[in-house]
Amino acid sequence: MLYEALFRGLHGAHVRYVVVGAVAINLHGVPRMTADVDLMVDMAESNLRTFVQTMTSLGYKPRAPVAAVEILNPVKRREWKENKSMIVFTWLHPARPYEEVDMLLENPIHFEAAHANRKEVSIGDFMIPLAGIPDLIALKSLSDRQQDRSDIEALRQIQRLTEEGSR
Repeated sequence: MLYEALFRGLHGAHVRYVVVGAVAINLHGVPRMTADVDLMVDMAESNLRTFVQTMTSLGYKPRAPVAAVEILNPVKRREWKENKSMIVFTWLHPARPYEEVDMLLENPIHFEAAHANRKEVSIGDFMIPLAGIPDLIALKSLSDRQQDRSDIEALRQIQRLTEEGSR
């Protein structure tokens, strides 16, 4: 599986995160092409530090010409958002250039609630935490792109089918 080493590493380090974006949509059952994986990470300092250490130990490097540890500074993250219009911090793997990881610089929905509502998908001997369908819909609703509107409709269909199947 693409990104298995990433998910295995985050799991092993006990990083608190949820997968959002197209990969999460795919794993919920909606086919969707994507070139990256989007993560919403618990921004508590200790968790964020563990995330950065794990990404670095797995060989990922920031796309931006900055030191990876700069992401730990909330003032720096705010500056990137306000001055550079950055929404995500992108990590690349030099040995696997097709692997791109986007971490949201600011969680647009409450992380604790999203983590509590997550759906876990088993991959071999570990779990991948996905944002639940209602949270994915909430995240997609924040954009007004055609693809996001299409994703919302597909997610609502999955939601309806799931509800009908549980009756």
